[in-house]
Amino acid sequence: MNDQAPIRLLLVDDHPLVLDGISSRLQVEDGIEVVGQASNGKEALEVADKVNPHVVLMDVTMPVMGGLEATRLFKRQMPAVRVLILTMHDDQKYILKLMQSGASGYVLKNVSSEELIEAIEMVHQGNTYFSAGASQSLFRGNENPKRKIDGLLTKREETVLKLIAEGDSNKEIANSLNISVRTVETHRQNVKSKLDIHTAAGLTKYAIEIGLIEL
Repeated sequence: MNDQAPIRLLLVDDHPLVLDGISSRLQVEDGIEVVGQASNGKEALEVADKVNPHVVLMDVTMPVMGGLEATRLFKRQMPAVRVLILTMHDDQKYILKLMQSGASGYVLKNVSSEELIEAIEMVHQGNTYFSAGASQSLFRGNENPKRKIDGLLTKREETVLKLIAEGDSNKEIANSLNISVRTVETHRQNVKSKLDIHTAAGLTKYAIEIGLIEL
């Protein structure tokens, strides 16, 4: 991590041992500050309103309010907050529902602490992140997808969509394609307008559904 202000992180899980374990591990990272904890989605929204997190690390199955509904409410009420799902569930439909609801990433609970930190940093930077197990579940069954964007996007826009879905930032896309960041921003806006999808998570979900990304 660098000398920038630390990432303000809110932890949400209904198991105290999980909360304590993750908090203890992340508190030693200079670039991450755990600013709050919650045991369900409703409590998470209340705590977030007080502590102003950058990223919410969210479990899915919780009492009172689960992660799916909470993610929808976060994107509606606090759109600047990035939601990173941390769960044991790796069902494809479940993952797609959460991404469609506005989650910026999906990480399974069997990942290493190093990968979890990488995921937090990635979503905080505006990218999407899938752990390997989640990616395998997402791509399962997409070997022969029906392509839906033929003739809708230009070849360059399709390439930009693919790179967005892979989690690249505008600067990284610009470097890969040898174009300016401003041009990337223009392509990104055109893709969003043509597909009527206005979040990176939504674009990622769409790219996965049409088989634009291959495992």
